[in-house]
Order: sequence, then C-alpha cells, then structure tokens
Amino acid sequence: MNDTPEKPTAAKKAPAKRTTTKAPAKKTAAKKTPATKATTKAVAKKTTAKAAAEKAPAKKAPARKPESRTALVRRARRINRELAELYPYAHPELDFTNSFELLVATVLSAQTTDMRVNQTTPRLFAVAPTPEDMAALPPEELEELIRPTGFFRAKTKSLLGLSAALRDRFGGEVPGRLEDLVTLPGVGRKTANVVLGNAFGVPGITVDTHFGRLARRFGWTTQEDADKVEADVAAIFPKSEWTMLSHRVVFHGRRVCHSRKPACGACPIAPLCPSYGEGETDPEKARKLLKYELGGQPGQRLKPPADYPGQPAPPMAPPAAAS
Repeated sequence: MNDTPEKPTAAKKAPAKRTTTKAPAKKTAAKKTPATKATTKAVAKKTTAKAAAEKAPAKKAPARKPESRTALVRRARRINRELAELYPYAHPELDFTNSFELLVATVLSAQTTDMRVNQTTPRLFAVAPTPEDMAALPPEELEELIRPTGFFRAKTKSLLGLSAALRDRFGGEVPGRLEDLVTLPGVGRKTANVVLGNAFGVPGITVDTHFGRLARRFGWTTQEDADKVEADVAAIFPKSEWTMLSHRVVFHGRRVCHSRKPACGACPIAPLCPSYGEGETDPEKARKLLKYELGGQPGQRLKPPADYPGQPAPPMAPPAAAS
C-alpha cells in the first residue's frame, strides 16, 4: 500500500524532464514526418497500382460468360468436323462379317478391349457361326471359348440366352429394331445402337466409357447416366451424324483423350476443348502418350478396313503346351 503514492510522483517528474530536453527533437520529427508519410503513401500507391495492373488479367480470365446454347452447338459440330478430318478412317473396332457376329462381339467387349475380343472370336465363330449353333453349346464349352475376354460366366449366360431368343422368337435372325434388340439377354441401348448403326445402317449414338468421358470434357453434357448422355448429345447433332460421331469420339478417346492422362499438348482440337489442361500440355511429352496408329502401335482389329493407316492387331498367341 505504501508504494501507491510514489508511483504518481515519479510519473509526473518524468514528463517534465522530457519536455525540457527533447522538445526540439519532437519539432524536428514533426517537420520530417509529413514528408516521410507523403513519400511512403506515394510509393504505396504506385506499388498498389502496379500490382493491380499486373493482376488485372488474372482476375478477368475466370470471369467467362456462360456459353449460350447456340455457341455450344456450333462448337460441338465444329469438333465433329475436326474429328472427321483427323479420323477419316474411323470405324467399329470389332471384327465381324454379319449382324450376329457383331452382336456377339459387342456383348463380349464389356470390361475388356476390342483387341482381346477380336483375338477370341475366330475360334468361337468357327465352332458356333449361327444362333442355333451357339444356343446348342454346352455352357462349359462356351465358357472356355470366351474365357480370354473376362467375366466369361456372365457372358456365357447372356450369349446362350440371346442365341436361344434369336432362334425361338426371331427365326434365327438379328432384329433390326431397337425395341426388339433390347429384349435380348445382355443387350442394352449401347449394344443395340452398335448393331443398328453398323449392321443395319440405322443411326445411333454409342455411349461407352470413352464417349461419355469426352462428351463431358467437351461440355456437351454433365450427365453420368449413359441414356441421359445419349439424349443430350442427340439434341446437338443431326441424326445422320450419330453413328460416325460415335466412332470418331471413341477413336479420339482411345488414342488421345485418355482417362487418366489425356495428351492435351498433342490434341488438334485443344482450342475447342473447355477441359484443355487436364492432361499433359507439353507437346513432346504429349506425343509420347498417343496410342494405336497415332503412336505407331497396332490397332485393335485383326482385319481392319483397307483405308486404316495403322498395323493390324496380332492374333492371339497359341496356348502353351502342357509339360
């Protein structure tokens, strides 16, 4: 309690001494301070203005106007034209000589490559060239014939079921109508559109994993469901383009616009793609990602069309002899 009165006394003396000895210093500082503050403010303004000028373009870039429906349709159709120039030889990449072979090959292509299917079907069609022949195969024998394509038990069930349905309900012939095809075991809209477009000349959009991925990257749709993707894309393109559009987009998805690492830097339609930059943008590195004929590798068909510029796929190696 005795310390309390002493502290105010010391506090009062200190200001008196400082006022006497340091007053000029305060005046000098007072004169210099405005100049220093003015200079600092000027520099700050210049720095801020410069920084704002440098950052201005970056701020404007993300502020894109939403693409109008008309602009979307024009860009989408231009992409189709560009792909037509890039892949004038686009075709279905399954080997077939008739509608039944195409139907069977398309069912087998689920969860595997077309090349693997093409390497498997020669033996299969040698044993069962018609629906009647295939429906008569013992399940174990059919399983062994299609084993290389994977999921062979489920595929065997579908092939036996659709072969029996063709024999019993359609006179051994593959129907040329979508509503009939989708009633066959293992046949959905994708498979039906492949068969209709390439065996019967009926336009159809084939939404496989490649087509769906590119349709979303191109901004043609935001849907994940295949039927909804098909509907969105069908509303953009004339019906006459549907089948070839499907081939071109799938070709591009397999060769350039890959799922994990698209070759953006080697993509001829990069200026039209809103997803440019998702993959490798360096041209040299991107070129090394190209596949099939664009990458100097064999294609997927053992018997490709005459205008195909790449190499045919090799036949399946014979099974190793048991020791």
